[in-house]
Amino acid sequence: MATSVGTESPRTGLTRRSRSRNILPRIRQGQITGRGLSRGTQLPEALLQERDKQARWHGIPVLLQKLYESSHPNSDLSQTHGVVKEMSSLLSMEAMSFVTEDNRKTAQESTFPNTHTFDLFGGVDLLVEILMRPTLTTQKNNSKMSDDLVKDSLSVLYNCCICTEGVTKSLASRNDFVLFLFTLMTNKKTFLQTATLIEDILGVKKEMIQLEDIPNLPTLVQSFDQQQLANFCRILSVTISEPDVGNDDKHTLLAKNAQQKKNASPSRAEVNQVTLLNIPGFIERLCKLATRKVSEATGTSNFLQELEDWYTWLDNALVLDALMQMATEEAEHSSTESSDESSLATSPLRHQLPQSMKIVHEIMYKVEVLYVLCVLLMGRQRNQVHKMLAEFRLIPGLNNLFDKLIWRKQTANHVLHGQNQNCDCSPEISFKIQFLRLLQSFSDHHENKYLLLNSQELNELSAISLKANIPEVEALVNTDRSLVCDGKKGLLTRLLAVMKREPADSSFRFWQARAVESFLRGATSYADQVFLLKRGLLEHILFCIIDSGCKSRDVLQSYFDLLGELMKFNIDAFRRFNKYVNTEEKFQIFLNQINSSLVDSNMLVRCIVLSLDRFENQTEDVKGAVGLLAFSLSPAQLTMVEVLSECCLLSYMSRVENRLSFLFRLVNIINVQTLTQENVSCLNTSLVVLMLARRKGKLPFYLNALREKEYAEKYPGCLLNNFHNLLRFWQRHYLNKDKDSTCLENSSCISFSYWKETVSVLLSTDRTSLCAIASYIDEPFMDLDRDFLEV
Repeated sequence: MATSVGTESPRTGLTRRSRSRNILPRIRQGQITGRGLSRGTQLPEALLQERDKQARWHGIPVLLQKLYESSHPNSDLSQTHGVVKEMSSLLSMEAMSFVTEDNRKTAQESTFPNTHTFDLFGGVDLLVEILMRPTLTTQKNNSKMSDDLVKDSLSVLYNCCICTEGVTKSLASRNDFVLFLFTLMTNKKTFLQTATLIEDILGVKKEMIQLEDIPNLPTLVQSFDQQQLANFCRILSVTISEPDVGNDDKHTLLAKNAQQKKNASPSRAEVNQVTLLNIPGFIERLCKLATRKVSEATGTSNFLQELEDWYTWLDNALVLDALMQMATEEAEHSSTESSDESSLATSPLRHQLPQSMKIVHEIMYKVEVLYVLCVLLMGRQRNQVHKMLAEFRLIPGLNNLFDKLIWRKQTANHVLHGQNQNCDCSPEISFKIQFLRLLQSFSDHHENKYLLLNSQELNELSAISLKANIPEVEALVNTDRSLVCDGKKGLLTRLLAVMKREPADSSFRFWQARAVESFLRGATSYADQVFLLKRGLLEHILFCIIDSGCKSRDVLQSYFDLLGELMKFNIDAFRRFNKYVNTEEKFQIFLNQINSSLVDSNMLVRCIVLSLDRFENQTEDVKGAVGLLAFSLSPAQLTMVEVLSECCLLSYMSRVENRLSFLFRLVNIINVQTLTQENVSCLNTSLVVLMLARRKGKLPFYLNALREKEYAEKYPGCLLNNFHNLLRFWQRHYLNKDKDSTCLENSSCISFSYWKETVSVLLSTDRTSLCAIASYIDEPFMDLDRDFLEV
């Protein structure tokens, strides 16, 4: 008599339900140990069918058994494809719910049972084996695998990746399979599915792949059309960016230096960047992609709102490509029946997709392309990349797109992201951010920055230099005028215009200020400063800091840094400052903003200290030459004397007690263990204060003031021991042969040799030297020999 469910089996003493439960642990154990059952297809089909309904396997184990039997070498792959298609329909609904719903939680077996069952019974391994079989056999009479079979197999694997925890990592660990996937990209029909899966796998791969290992990479890339190349950039971004080990600015310099010392050779990301640059025509094609215009269809005026509505699930350019491909196929099908466009407009797909699909499509492409160009611009081959971007007229091309596409409208505010953080912003926001990052990287400390102007604006810079009776900057003279921007305005001027219209609480202000600041960074150029001053930039910055109510520390920091570069050594900028900050109330608000976070504002403090020192020296030279006879001074000299005596900012910084107050806090807010790329500027600003004091023979006075501050605060030795350790780290950090000292020289107009000399004097062990820190620490509190690497 048949045993009912739940009754004992006479042979084993186990209930049928418990036997069903025991199957799964046995398979899992076999997969881990390699012994016993390793895939569900090894079980008898009768047993699988018997347990299917009870275990809610939805026939997947039986289908996998059919797939295994139909996919042997020399078998009829049309039967194999039929099983894969049936399997795909079972799994695709789970994947769609994962993509479109808000859950996007960690994949759990209870949430996505079909994909878990498929993986558990060996489906993932079996599909990988089927896909790779042509590369593993030399038999000539193997049936050719159809494109549709490959596409459906890749889709099933991708569905498993997004719904089943561990599948992606498992595939990523198989380097042979990852490299094999790239070979499938040569076929346009399977490109999208392949690219989608590769992107997912590379996102979790522990060790970055080396692009040079991809078979025939140059030929592969050259075979891509522009659409494929743009999507390929999404994959490339993972292979050329350094692994994200936390927010870059928050990663300590101690850890970074230790890592660099440990890995002296170029990283895989750097090697991959070189590999890309060696592909003929690669950069030129990216420039064309970044600057090509979009043919806009009628009725797309509301496309920004559509972007906001649709980006939540169209967050992948590859998904969008699939939808576009469907739309194209539907259009072709409709055209065979009717040439009337209205028939296409009423199709089901057209009801679902926004009219501006092509524009969204193009924007998402450009985000990927700009990101790759930006990373390459920041790499070791920067000069080579710069030369190519200039030659292929990237900047003029972006200038032509600015009003019509890049900044055609103001965009709603967004959360500020770091350079390496994943961003879930809309395509429109991501596009703007990548554009601003690219401008920042392009202009920063490079002579090609003048390509951001047009010919008339370059002439204006020359006229400013001529009027001031100063020589033109060499980089300006050497600029190839055939490569600069076209039209009535250059890219920098257009950026200034939208920057001034940006809402007070917009985080775009951060990126805009960074992009403009990068144009000024490097050796200070009077003409560059005046060019921007004439366009009201200083007044705009002061409004944002004082009057706009801006609370964002990131935005305020970017404006302090920009203000510092704009005002440095420029007496007219200080005169304009005094004209805007014309009440004590405004000045106190400004000082409060500076004092609220010295880490954010110290670069501006450095600018004021340096400028005051230069103005005082020039005024003393004037007085020494002509006495105190005002009628003997030129208009420029009169302005210098007048501003120096009347400017509230310069008067404030001229008082030694205020400079000492800044010095105390700059030394006190950092230590060796907390130094980062963001706050190391505080150490350099404190050094600038002391270098200028040393020039005037006042270094002992400042060191003694630090000592007195320690005793007043009842922490003798605390400040000076900390500063001593910071300077020891400074030597180790900046005297490294790989470090570029020109940034310190350019930002201060003080030779690097004087920086090194001053640090050596301060660190002298001679306790009789009035310029040595050791002379100001009493013996019981001295802690100078402790290893500063100790936490």
